[in-house]
Amino acid sequence: MENPNNLGLQPLDALMNRLHIDNADVVAASKEQITFKMVQKGRKGRRLTLHVRMKILRALQSIAAGHELKHEQLFNYS
Repeated sequence: MENPNNLGLQPLDALMNRLHIDNADVVAASKEQITFKMVQKGRKGRRLTLHVRMKILRALQSIAAGHELKHEQLFNYS
Protein backbone atom coordinates (compact mmCIF):
# COMPACT_ATOMS: atom_id res chain seq x y z
CA MET A 1 0.00 0.00 0.00
CA GLU A 2 1.35 3.41 -0.99
CA ASN A 3 2.02 5.94 1.76
CA PRO A 4 -0.29 8.98 1.27
CA ASN A 5 2.49 11.23 2.58
CA ASN A 6 4.77 10.33 -0.34
CA LEU A 7 3.70 12.55 -3.21
CA GLY A 8 6.59 12.05 -5.63
CA LEU A 9 9.13 14.57 -6.84
CA GLN A 10 7.93 18.12 -6.37
CA PRO A 11 8.33 21.17 -8.63
CA LEU A 12 10.76 22.40 -5.94
CA ASP A 13 13.23 19.73 -7.04
CA ALA A 14 13.06 20.76 -10.71
CA LEU A 15 13.48 24.44 -9.81
CA MET A 16 16.49 23.76 -7.61
CA ASN A 17 18.08 21.61 -10.32
CA ARG A 18 17.44 24.27 -12.98
CA LEU A 19 18.99 27.01 -10.81
CA HIS A 20 21.87 24.74 -9.69
CA ILE A 21 20.90 25.12 -6.03
CA ASP A 22 21.55 22.29 -3.61
CA ASN A 23 20.12 21.61 -0.17
CA ALA A 24 23.15 23.19 1.53
CA ASP A 25 22.52 26.47 -0.32
CA VAL A 26 18.93 26.59 0.96
CA VAL A 27 19.96 25.82 4.55
CA ALA A 28 22.74 28.42 4.44
CA ALA A 29 20.44 31.08 2.94
CA SER A 30 17.72 30.61 5.52
CA LYS A 31 17.52 33.04 8.41
CA GLU A 32 15.20 30.59 10.16
CA GLN A 33 15.68 27.15 11.67
CA ILE A 34 15.75 24.81 8.68
CA THR A 35 17.53 21.50 8.17
CA PHE A 36 18.86 19.52 5.24
CA LYS A 37 16.29 16.87 6.07
CA MET A 38 13.40 19.35 5.70
CA VAL A 39 14.63 20.45 2.29
CA GLN A 40 15.25 16.88 1.13
CA LYS A 41 11.80 15.76 2.27
CA GLY A 42 10.27 18.71 0.43
CA ARG A 43 12.10 17.85 -2.78
CA LYS A 44 11.23 14.15 -2.69
CA GLY A 45 7.55 14.68 -1.97
CA ARG A 46 7.12 13.98 1.71
CA ARG A 47 4.18 16.04 2.95
CA LEU A 48 5.44 19.09 4.87
CA THR A 49 3.50 21.49 7.04
CA LEU A 50 2.69 24.90 5.62
CA HIS A 51 5.10 26.43 8.14
CA VAL A 52 8.05 24.38 6.83
CA ARG A 53 7.06 24.98 3.20
CA MET A 54 7.07 28.73 3.87
CA LYS A 55 10.54 28.53 5.45
CA ILE A 56 11.84 26.80 2.32
CA LEU A 57 10.10 29.38 0.12
CA ARG A 58 11.64 32.31 2.01
CA ALA A 59 15.11 30.76 1.79
CA LEU A 60 14.71 30.21 -1.97
CA GLN A 61 13.45 33.77 -2.45
CA SER A 62 16.64 35.08 -0.86
CA ILE A 63 18.74 32.95 -3.25
CA ALA A 64 16.72 33.47 -6.44
CA ALA A 65 15.93 37.15 -6.01
CA GLY A 66 15.04 37.59 -9.69
CA HIS A 67 12.28 34.98 -9.53
CA GLU A 68 8.86 35.61 -8.03
CA LEU A 69 8.08 32.39 -6.23
CA LYS A 70 4.94 31.22 -4.45
CA HIS A 71 4.68 28.06 -2.40
CA GLU A 72 2.01 26.77 -4.80
CA GLN A 73 4.71 26.73 -7.51
CA LEU A 74 7.07 24.65 -5.39
CA PHE A 75 4.71 21.98 -4.09
CA ASN A 76 1.90 20.21 -5.93
CA TYR A 77 -0.21 19.84 -2.78
CA SER A 78 -1.60 22.34 -0.29
